[in-house]
Amino acid sequence: MRFTGRCWKFGDNIPTDRLVKSHYVFEPMTEIVKHVLEDLNPEFPRQVRPGDIVVAGRHFGQSSGRAIAAKALKATGIGCVVADTFARTFYRNCFEIGLPPLALDGVTSLVTDGDEVTVDIATGEFRNETTGATGTGAPADPFLLQMLGAGGLIKLAASRADLFA
Repeated sequence: MRFTGRCWKFGDNIPTDRLVKSHYVFEPMTEIVKHVLEDLNPEFPRQVRPGDIVVAGRHFGQSSGRAIAAKALKATGIGCVVADTFARTFYRNCFEIGLPPLALDGVTSLVTDGDEVTVDIATGEFRNETTGATGTGAPADPFLLQMLGAGGLIKLAASRADLFA
């Protein structure tokens, strides 16, 4: 649950409709990923690389509870997403689809777009490798970490008959 990658920094109050515009939600995921966060940073869908890390401000993923927003963000190949705060439904959707999230108040003050950062989801530790700045968020509940480790809720349920007992 440790990730190192390029930081893509975004601001506060980003709704799911800005992650994935509503007119793309019924398109194939291969088309949707070409437009993730494009109106906030047109370079993101073209230049994001596997393992990169999205860092955002307060209320990330607010508004609609559509899981397609978290799924599309994951489909870009990012390693994880770190935000000052998340909308509750978006945060839970991340775990359910296997996209590691970390809530860390003040994280946007620790980074500049393009910095290299390391995130440990299990411990909540965050380090800006470019500047040396650090912070610690609350680590996720052990069950949610299990869910991430399995690749999401469906994969966890498929591997654990005891969840249905």
